[in-house]
Amino acid sequence: MTDDPETAASDDADPSNAYAAAGVSVARGDALVDAIKPHAARTARRGALPNLGGFAAAFDLEAAGHAGSLLIASADGVGTKVRLATEIGDHSTVGIDLVAMCVNDILAQGAEPLFFLDYYATAALDVAAAADVVAGIAEGCVRANCALIGGETAEMPGHYAPGDYDLAGFCVGAVRRDQMLPRADMTAGDAVIALKSDGLHSNGFSLVRKLAAENEWNLSAPFEGSTLGAALLTPTRIYVQPVLAALTAHQHKIKGIAHITGGGLTGNIPRILPANLCAEIRRDALPHLPVMAFVQSEGALSHQSMERTFNCGAGLVLVVAGEAAADVIETLCAQGEAPTAIGKLSLRGPHGEACRIS
Repeated sequence: MTDDPETAASDDADPSNAYAAAGVSVARGDALVDAIKPHAARTARRGALPNLGGFAAAFDLEAAGHAGSLLIASADGVGTKVRLATEIGDHSTVGIDLVAMCVNDILAQGAEPLFFLDYYATAALDVAAAADVVAGIAEGCVRANCALIGGETAEMPGHYAPGDYDLAGFCVGAVRRDQMLPRADMTAGDAVIALKSDGLHSNGFSLVRKLAAENEWNLSAPFEGSTLGAALLTPTRIYVQPVLAALTAHQHKIKGIAHITGGGLTGNIPRILPANLCAEIRRDALPHLPVMAFVQSEGALSHQSMERTFNCGAGLVLVVAGEAAADVIETLCAQGEAPTAIGKLSLRGPHGEACRIS
C-alpha cells in the first residue's frame, strides 16, 4: 500500500506504469483505503474482525451472541439517486442510503444486521468524493450497529463516464430460527402499522429525474427550510435499532415487516402476506411528507401511481397482532419512531388484490 501522497503521485506519473497510463490509479486506491480506515473504525461491534486492505474479512457469530442462528443476507444499491447526487455535487448521503437499503431488508426477516461490505465503481477515482460516500456508509453502519468490515473499489475508464460512479452494498445478519419473519400465523384483524419515512428514500428516482427535467425544477430553490435538492437527497431512514427493540419486547406479536422500496406500498406489502389475506390501508392515515406531496402535485401523479412507485410516507410497514398494536406503538414511540396505525388485514377473495388502499 502506498502511504506517501508524493510517492503516489510519482508512481502515477511514472512513464513505465502502463496501468496508470490506461486511466487506473493504484495509488489513488491506496490513498482511499487510508482515508476510509477511520470511518470503518467507527463501526466496530462485537464479533467484527475487519481487514481493510486485505483479501477478505471475518465475523465471529458466537462473539456477537448469535451462535446457532440463521444467517440472512442482502445485496442492494442506491439506483439513479446517485445520478442526482452527482448533479447536485453532494455525495455525503448516498452512503447512508446504501446501508439502509440493505439493513432494512435484513430487518424485514426479523434479523439483526451484523456486517456490511461495499462496492464502489467509477471511471477515475475522485478520492474526496469517494471518501464522502464511505463516510456516509460508515454513518449508516453506526445507525444500524453494523460493522463495515471491507469492500471493493474499482476504476473502469471507458466503462463509466468521467465523474460517474455506482454503488452496491452487501449485508449479512442473523436471526434465531423461531424468530424469523414473516410468521405463518397472520390472521384477519391483525393491525397494519407504518413507520414514517424521512423522504423519498432510494426508489423512484428515474421518475423523479424525468419530472425534474420536464418541469425544469430548480433544485437550489428553497424548500421546507433547506433546498429542493437536499429534500430529494434526504437519506433512507434506518429502522434497525428501534424495531429490534420492539421485536424483543413483543416476541411473536410482530408477525411481518415490509420494507417499502421499489414497487411502493402496493408492491411490497403483499410480499409478506399469505395468499388468503389482504392489507386494507386507509390512504388518509398515511404519514404526510411535503416532498411526497410536491412530487405528486408537480408530476400530476395519481394516488395509484404514487402508491406503486413511492413509500408515500411509510418507509416500513409492520403487521402486528391486533391485541398488541397499542403496546407495539408505545414501544416504538419510546424508541423515537413515529408509528401510525394505517389499516388491518382482512380475508382476500379468490381473485382479490393483496393490498387495497382507499
